Amino acid sequence: MTVQGPVLVTGSAGFIGFHTARRLLARGETVIGVDNLNHYYDPALKHARLERLQAEPNYIHHTLDLADRTGMTALFADHSPRRIVHLGAQAGIRYSVENPESYVDSNVVGFLTVLEGARAVRAEHLVFASTSSVFGASAALPFSVQQGVAHPLNVYAATKIANEAMAHSYAYIFGIPSTGLRFFTVYGPWGRPDMALFKFTRAILEGRPIDVYGEGAMERDFTFVDDIVDGVVAALDDVPARDPAWRAEAPGQATSGVAPWRILNLGAGRREKLSRYISVLEEAIGRKAILNILPTQEGEMTRTEADISETRDALGYEPKTPIDVGVGQFVDWYRDFYGV
Repeated sequence: MTVQGPVLVTGSAGFIGFHTARRLLARGETVIGVDNLNHYYDPALKHARLERLQAEPNYIHHTLDLADRTGMTALFADHSPRRIVHLGAQAGIRYSVENPESYVDSNVVGFLTVLEGARAVRAEHLVFASTSSVFGASAALPFSVQQGVAHPLNVYAATKIANEAMAHSYAYIFGIPSTGLRFFTVYGPWGRPDMALFKFTRAILEGRPIDVYGEGAMERDFTFVDDIVDGVVAALDDVPARDPAWRAEAPGQATSGVAPWRILNLGAGRREKLSRYISVLEEAIGRKAILNILPTQEGEMTRTEADISETRDALGYEPKTPIDVGVGQFVDWYRDFYGV
C-alpha cells in the first residue's frame, strides 16, 4: 500500500474511529480527525482516546460537529483529504427512540456535509459506517447484503438506510466511489459505555444486577473491534467501480451498474446467544452475574448474523477473534483503565 495524502476520519474519538485512526497512523498515514466530543456518554473516555491520538505526530484534530456546514466546508478546503472514513454518528438504538432529532442532525445532515466535502475535493474513496440494524424485521439469517432493508425497527437504522441511498446518489451524480460497511455488534477495548459488554462488566464488578433483555435468548453476531478495523482498512484500500454484472431489470442490492458504490457486511459471521456472552464474561471476571431478566426492548432485533461471503471475496476479510479471547481483552483493558 502506498501512503498518499491525509485521510479524514470522522468520529475519531469514538470507539471504532479511535481504533481505525490508530491503525492508519501505525502504517504511516496522516490522519485528520473530527469529533464533536459530545456528552452522549462520558466525554472523559473520548478525551482519553483523543489524548492517545494527539501523541502521534501525524494526527491533526478538529473538534467540530458534522452538522456544522460552515466548519465542515472550511475543513475540507484546508486539508483536501482524498480518502475519507466516515465513522462519526449518533449511535445507540434505545436512545433513538427517545431523541430522534439528534439522529437526523448527526446522521443525515452530518452525512450530507461529508458528501458535499467529498464532492468539493473530488475524493478518491468514501468509506462510511452503516449497521446491521438496517435489516430490521427480517428473520432471514444470515443477513446478506443482497436482502432488502425496507423494514427498520428504529430511527437509528432508518438514518443509516438513508446514508446508503445518499451515498449512491452522490456516487452516481458526482462519481464519488463509496463503500458502506454494515457493522455487526462491535465490542472490545475502549468500547462504548452504553453497550452491553461495558455495562455488564461495570455492574458485575460493582456487585449490581445486570439487565438481560430478551430473557437472555437474544442472539448477536458479536464482532471484535480489531476484526472490524481489518475490514475498514481493507475496504479503504479497495476502491469500488461500477459492477458490470449488474442489471437494471433485476438490480442487486449491494452493488450498482450506474455508480461506483457497494455495501458490505462486517461481522464475525456467526451468532452467539446473549446468555453465552454473559457466561464468557463471568469467566473472564471471575465472578457470577446477578441477572435481572427482562423482555425485549422496543426497537431491538432479536437475532443478527452476518453473511460475510461477499466481503471475504472482495477484501480477503477473515475475522479471527472468538468471543472468549475478545471479551477477555476487554476485561483486561477495563480493569487497567479504571484501576479495578
